[in-house]
Amino acid sequence: MINAVLFDWGGTLTSFHDVDLIEAWRVAAEVLAPDRVDEVAQSLFAAESEVWERTRTTMRSGRIDEVLTAASRAVDLPVDETIHQLATSAYFDHWTPTTGARADARRTLTALKERGLLTGLLSNTHWPRDQHEQWLQRDGLIDLLDARVYTSDLEHVKPHAEAFGALLGELRVQPSTAVFVGDRLWDDVFGAQQLGMRTIWVRNDVVPFYDVEPDAVVDELGEVLDVIDGWLVAASAG
Repeated sequence: MINAVLFDWGGTLTSFHDVDLIEAWRVAAEVLAPDRVDEVAQSLFAAESEVWERTRTTMRSGRIDEVLTAASRAVDLPVDETIHQLATSAYFDHWTPTTGARADARRTLTALKERGLLTGLLSNTHWPRDQHEQWLQRDGLIDLLDARVYTSDLEHVKPHAEAFGALLGELRVQPSTAVFVGDRLWDDVFGAQQLGMRTIWVRNDVVPFYDVEPDAVVDELGEVLDVIDGWLVAASAG
C-alpha cells in the first residue's frame, strides 16, 4: 500500500543549479560592509561551509542567522539584527532566480493528489521556513503539499531519522506506506530507506555518490507518476 509520496526540494521539485556561492555571499557583504566586500564574503562563505560540514559529520542542523553572526564576529563587524535582515533579504533576492519549480512539478503533484495520495516536502536547509513558503506559493505548489518540513526548524538534517520522522508524523503515515523522492543518494535515498520507506532517485550525477540502491530511478519528475502507478497496480493485484 502507498499512502503518501514525499519530496525533497532543491534539485528535486526544483531543477539543480550549480551556483557560485561566493558571488551569492558578496551580495550580502555589500550590505554588511560595502568597504570590505571581498573579506566579508569570504568570511560568510567560510561560516556557511562550517555549518554544512557539521551537518555532514553530525547531522546537526544550522540556520542562516548563525552563519551571519559567526562571520560578523570573525571579521569584527557589529552583530546588528536589522543589518543582518537586510543582508539576508539581498542574499535571497540573488538566489530567487534559481528557485523556480520544475516545469512538471505542479502537474506531478496534482496527479498524485488526484490518486488520493498525501504529499509532503522535506528539505535540508539553513534557510527559514517563510522564505521557502514564499517560493512555493509563487510557483503554485504550496497547496499541493499536505505537509512541509524544513530542517532549519529541527535539530537534525537528513538522513537523520528525526527529519524524516517529523514529516511522517505530520502526515500520520507509516514509513512502509510512504515513498520518498529525492536527488541525493545519501541524504534522500539512504535516509528514507533506513526508516523502511520506498525511494525514487531523481538522477543527479553532480551530487556526491553513495553506494545505495534506490527502488526506482527517473530522469524527469513527471516519470515519478509511472513508477507510482506501477506500484499501485502491483499492490492492488496482490
